[in-house]
Amino acid sequence: MAAISSVPGQLTAPADDFTAAEGILRRQAQRESAARTYARALPVVPVRARGMTVEGADGRRYLDCLSGAGTLALGHNHPVVLEAIRSVLDSGAPLHVLDLATPVKDDFTTALFETLPRELAEHGRIQFCGPAGTDAVEAAIKLARIATGRDGLLAFSGAYHGMTSAALAATGDTAVREAVRGPDTQVTRLPYPYDYRCPFGVGGDRGAALAARWTAHLLDDPKGGVQAPAAMLLEAVQGEGGVVPAPDGWLRRMRQITAERGIPLIVDEVQTGVGRTGTFWAVERSGIVPDVMVMSKAIGGSLPLAVIVYREEMDGWLPGAHAGTFRGNQLAMAAGTATLRFVRHNALHARADSLGTRMLRSLHGLAARHPCIGDVRGRGLMIGVEIVDTGGETDDHGALPAAPHLAAAVQREALRRGLIVELGGRHGSVIRLLPPLTITDEQAEAVLDRLAGAIEAARAAAPGAAA
Repeated sequence: MAAISSVPGQLTAPADDFTAAEGILRRQAQRESAARTYARALPVVPVRARGMTVEGADGRRYLDCLSGAGTLALGHNHPVVLEAIRSVLDSGAPLHVLDLATPVKDDFTTALFETLPRELAEHGRIQFCGPAGTDAVEAAIKLARIATGRDGLLAFSGAYHGMTSAALAATGDTAVREAVRGPDTQVTRLPYPYDYRCPFGVGGDRGAALAARWTAHLLDDPKGGVQAPAAMLLEAVQGEGGVVPAPDGWLRRMRQITAERGIPLIVDEVQTGVGRTGTFWAVERSGIVPDVMVMSKAIGGSLPLAVIVYREEMDGWLPGAHAGTFRGNQLAMAAGTATLRFVRHNALHARADSLGTRMLRSLHGLAARHPCIGDVRGRGLMIGVEIVDTGGETDDHGALPAAPHLAAAVQREALRRGLIVELGGRHGSVIRLLPPLTITDEQAEAVLDRLAGAIEAARAAAPGAAA
């Protein structure tokens, strides 16, 4: 049995456990590609997990606020998910069916449509894509191009939509695109409302209004240089962009702008969906109904699954126009059905809203004590804490420069205290909290306590960087 260490939330394991874990990590570094990401900042070798708790091969236990980048709506190995998977395995049903109809697939589609905005549920079509969210983004863009006969795409600063061709082109991070030689053709980049770092230097409703006005003006300017757009692609809350929620009024304005100009609106709900932001789908808060919704991550109940749902009048596919060998993942559909129904029947989206509000309130109090926290924001249990350099100069809107090195130090200190968090946002300076929707009040308090301790320790270790 591992002993408790002097660091809260962490265990001290026997020496042989540490040796085994170190060997696995060493072999990973030797064998896996240089493209690996999470493994670099989080040297953990998970061997067991339940709910929000992950146990490493070295015996240490962690509270997981990464949740598979938002995939684990119910946390690790939730009983209803495991039972759903076992039921398929025990039934003798085929596990690989391409796009053939099955009872498992029919049940999943029914469960998904029960959660959708009414207009899409009543007049929608579903396309099962490859297993990742980026595959669904590709399908959505392709569908819009077929439906409109146009090629251009409207996307936003700070966006992240995946790593395949068209999805990567829509991503706002130029460093990511350049590193993988990603395309950047026929994409018009638009300003996304970002209150703390407002591109217009004013923030708030005024900044969002200016962003919307710029978008409308650019689309109507015959010399604006905009390729005729097949679609507008956006996130209601930017995830990798630093947990930046779009104002509801701005989202309604984007819906109006696109509808008036015959431009399909695609909303990427890959990370925001299934209760994460306090409503079942993030678009529900603003009341908009997009033409296409992109869904993945949590809809598979921890297993690979991605779909798009779109208005029936856009269904101009020819047979085989978009396919994928593993689009018939029966285990993922069963796990996804169980997850969708559990979240809906237990109102976990409402729980995410109330608990997330309380966590944000506590984090604002933490920010008042630590000037290196420039901003706290989020929706539901999708929360961002932006770390800044208090020794730098503020911009026109009063924002301090990002402090990526300090943010990385906070992440390391959090891991030492048994807390797994992700970094994102501009310059990787935003600490992202994506706990499972099943997080308890006690676990939420532990997350906040460990994060506070990590920030204090990181500041103490580098007082000159961002005191």
